[in-house]
Amino acid sequence: MTRVVMATRSAGKVRELRALLEQAGLTPVTLEALGVHPHPDEDAIEQFETFEDNARAKAAYYAARCDGLPVVAEDSGLCVDALHGAPGVHSKRWSGGDDAHNVQHLLHQLRDVADTARGAQYVCVAVWHDVSGVREARGVTQGRISRAPCGTGGFGYDPVFWSTELHACFGAVAAEEKARVSHRARAVQALLTGAPVDPRREAQ
Repeated sequence: MTRVVMATRSAGKVRELRALLEQAGLTPVTLEALGVHPHPDEDAIEQFETFEDNARAKAAYYAARCDGLPVVAEDSGLCVDALHGAPGVHSKRWSGGDDAHNVQHLLHQLRDVADTARGAQYVCVAVWHDVSGVREARGVTQGRISRAPCGTGGFGYDPVFWSTELHACFGAVAAEEKARVSHRARAVQALLTGAPVDPRREAQ
């Protein structure tokens, strides 16, 4: 089975990527398992203004440190309509705090926004980098921002991301349910299969 490096330090992303790669018959490997320990240079990788550029940069950075093994990297974030696409590529560090601070900051920013104007999209760009080259795919899932957190599952903004397709917040559904429609699952599955993913797709 092909070993594939998961180019992320995020425990939440490792969980989701591991499941997706294993479903595809691959053997996921963490950076830590390869002895690729955190380095101060990593803080400067995500310096770009698009998910594509950040994902490519991460893939190239870690591929150079992983002994020729294939690498899967991704960049993802929440794009809120009422905030003109923010936090976008800055989702992880938006508030300067952890996930809980980011969620509270988002709810504060939207405190006066009507329910009908709280639309949002989770976006992910996944990149495969190996000795033969680089390929990438994009996944999107539609939803809106709830008025308050719901559930304790997932990570990031999941407690307040109400999925149009699941009719529930990502934080309140099982990991398997989230994986059916999530931006990360769509991007990785398209990356591995070559199947196109329409970023405009919405639940009917």
